Amino acid sequence: MKGRIALRTVLPCLFVLASSGALAGCDGSSGKSAKSAEPNARQIEHGEEEEEKRVEAAEAAKDRELLSTIEAKKQEEASEQTAKKIEAVAVAHAKKKEKVAAKKAKQKEQAAEANVKRREEASKAEAKRQSEAIAKKLRAATKRAKELEANAAGAVQQKGSGEAQQSP
Repeated sequence: MKGRIALRTVLPCLFVLASSGALAGCDGSSGKSAKSAEPNARQIEHGEEEEEKRVEAAEAAKDRELLSTIEAKKQEEASEQTAKKIEAVAVAHAKKKEKVAAKKAKQKEQAAEANVKRREEASKAEAKRQSEAIAKKLRAATKRAKELEANAAGAVQQKGSGEAQQSP
């Protein structure tokens, strides 16, 4: 922008110089001075254009560098946000996994306790069944023993009464 303003200011000045050089040539001097002034004006104009192009190129390079820096910062921030999101998802996943593992462990513990309780109850039931079977056998044996004793006593009585009847 500055270069354009400078160009607008310099061009009329150059035009005035070129015009005055042409008028000076009418003075009776040779045509060489007018021609030599004209290339100098073109060279000056060309030099100014080159300077303007260099300034614009430098500004463009500076702008590109600034834009590159801004984009790099944005990319870094986006990367950090992505990393934070991934970390949050990973933490949530780990917590969920831990919760599931704890639930499974609790279920296994409850199943083991239930299994122990079931085995204890089965053992108690078997012991009770065996105890009842033994008690039944004992009652049967006691009854049988009483029956045999009663039979033996009855047989002894019959033997004794049968001998008593035969002795007189």
